[in-house]
Amino acid sequence: MYDAVEDPYCYPGTTVLKNKLDLRKQSELDAFEAEITAQRAEEPLPSGRLGYAHYKAIHKHLFQDVYAWAGKIRNVRISKGGSMFCYPEGIDREMSKLFGSLAAQKHLRGTASKDFAAKAAHFLAELNAIHPFREGNGRTQLSFLMLLAEVAGHPLDIERLDPEAVMDAMIESFGGDEKPLAKIILGLVSK
Repeated sequence: MYDAVEDPYCYPGTTVLKNKLDLRKQSELDAFEAEITAQRAEEPLPSGRLGYAHYKAIHKHLFQDVYAWAGKIRNVRISKGGSMFCYPEGIDREMSKLFGSLAAQKHLRGTASKDFAAKAAHFLAELNAIHPFREGNGRTQLSFLMLLAEVAGHPLDIERLDPEAVMDAMIESFGGDEKPLAKIILGLVSK
């Protein structure tokens, strides 16, 4: 759960995000969100150029049935586990810079597997620190990583993904150590 103060995304007096089904219990919202985003993830993702606008379109696709603000950048400050994410007033600037850098690197095409994993881990660490959406950042990151890996010529075997290990590695990357995340990505590269 995210830490936020006076959050207009939540029902008054709760930490439950306002949602299209008007679910007021966190457990019910979690179950609905998990089910519907898993279904949406099985569908073809929106096409695009692996840029900032494409990233927002992927979030909208995954969460369109759950939140009215799907695909829109958050406008509140949030933190998780005491770690503050990018302030909303800096999100557009930081996202443009990050995706500009990815484009300048030709979306990691032509990199060796180990280099791809290291550069993808750095990209994900930066993206996670920005945390552009109020909810759904991790699922959007994973969907984008799958597309990026495909384009870069390093398709991932997502069946081997250990969600808990990824979460731990993302936390480590937030603290500056991207090696565990790079190791996980390299382990997912299809042989």
